[in-house]
Amino acid sequence: MIESNQNTGLFPKSTEILGTLGFSPLEQNYFLSGGKIHVWNGPMHDIHSPVYIFQEDKHQKIRLGSVPIFSASQAIDVLQDAVNAWDLGRGEWPVMRVKDRIKAVEHFLELYKKQREKVVKWLMLEIGKNRSESEQEFDRTSDYISDTINSVKQLDRDTSNLELNSGIYAQIRRGPLGVVLCMAPYNYPLNESFATLLPAIIMGNTVVFKPAKHGILLMEPLLEAFREAFPPGVVNIVYGDGKEVVKAIMESGKIDVLAFIGSSQTANQIKKLHPRPNRLRSVLGLDAKNPAIILADADLDVAVSECIIGTLAFNGQRCTALKILFVHEDVLHDFMQRFCLKVEQLKAGMPWDENVTVTPLPETGKPEYLSGLVNDALNKGAAVQNEGGGLQHLSFVFPTVLYPVDKSMRIYHEEQFGPIVPIVPFNNINDPVHYVTESNFGQQVSIFSNNATQIAELIDPLVNQVCRVNINTKCQRGPDSYPFNGRKDSAEGTLSVSDALRVFSIRTMVATRNNEGNREIFTKILEDRMSNFLSDQFLL
Repeated sequence: MIESNQNTGLFPKSTEILGTLGFSPLEQNYFLSGGKIHVWNGPMHDIHSPVYIFQEDKHQKIRLGSVPIFSASQAIDVLQDAVNAWDLGRGEWPVMRVKDRIKAVEHFLELYKKQREKVVKWLMLEIGKNRSESEQEFDRTSDYISDTINSVKQLDRDTSNLELNSGIYAQIRRGPLGVVLCMAPYNYPLNESFATLLPAIIMGNTVVFKPAKHGILLMEPLLEAFREAFPPGVVNIVYGDGKEVVKAIMESGKIDVLAFIGSSQTANQIKKLHPRPNRLRSVLGLDAKNPAIILADADLDVAVSECIIGTLAFNGQRCTALKILFVHEDVLHDFMQRFCLKVEQLKAGMPWDENVTVTPLPETGKPEYLSGLVNDALNKGAAVQNEGGGLQHLSFVFPTVLYPVDKSMRIYHEEQFGPIVPIVPFNNINDPVHYVTESNFGQQVSIFSNNATQIAELIDPLVNQVCRVNINTKCQRGPDSYPFNGRKDSAEGTLSVSDALRVFSIRTMVATRNNEGNREIFTKILEDRMSNFLSDQFLL
């Protein structure tokens, strides 16, 4: 890639413009653990925005504030608060009636909604997500919480009856698993956090939560809501270097569930730290290299529109992004011409600017990594197809369409997680099918065609390689009621509103022989509501 000096006008000239966002540096010298907001007197880690300003004759990243840096021992102290709240399954939260846990989450949702503008502001400033997508992430998370509450109610209704089978009375319900470590990714630091955090909590587990490396300050407006809505120790937050604090937490052996969204390599390293691996349950959302297959009879208006969004929404920083496009040679020229024109029309700017798509990247070193992928492809025969492609400026990387791409290039295999679009020509449909089959990843694929016969012939083999086949639409996670999972190195466990409740709980039953004495015991417990678990109460 080429470092461009012609784009200095993209960044603000001073922090004055940030005043319109109500910005001031946030020094978060406090943390939540054990139901209290504790003052922090230890070392702090500075948080910088991917947004630069020109200051003192050079460009500098805007300093947003700071957060605590925990040591291993301090992380263990926070973990212990979660362990104490779990109390071997005897704590207030794990034995609480489902309806009372629901009330707590409903109260949290009320408090959450009041923080919308603050959280949206930090999403823009911390990770460079544009305002529209930041607002969508907040609102989608709000809907996810509401949908989870309704799903829990239905799950409880479905298990409110006793069963009689072979002379045994039983009630089978779902019980919590224990202490959960939740770790979120930077690209959806709010929504992906709650995709594991919320179902883990509402099912009766206690949680240690480590926010994403990029996307920490946006959680600060929610600390008081967590403290107010939930009993002490249900939600506890750790900060600091993951290599130190996560290592200490996992090596303690006190974590029952690892909920992690990130790279498979990191997940494997974390899992190996646990001294009792058979005790550890893992819920993982990992890598993906989702392809699109554009067949000769595809509606190119649809294919181009969906592939633009699929490849370049939030600069391609989505696990569900389309990361490689296989285009049939019969429509290759037409598709590429239309696609590149659309790419060149995308607006670059600050996250708070109107109609902006291309924004600064939050990861340090990411522009250099992407440049390495592009240069490797160029050296092996690919060329940049779009005007402005291959350019970068500080944290900006401009969308780059590469063609022709083949298996000799790194971009063919590696998940770029950025605004690079590799295009592979094909004549034989077995080529893209072989790519999916041989890939280490198995999340999704998109097929673009108007031929029902060809689509059907592709569906049957592909559903055994990936977990979602999209027809004439981009890859995506939603709706959240649908299962979100993956094969191979792409996932472990299924996340959707209802599925997530199951992965953070386990079927548990109370049973007895069908005789008069046992029936009297069960009847008394039920009528007097003596047990929170053994209950026939129907939630409305």
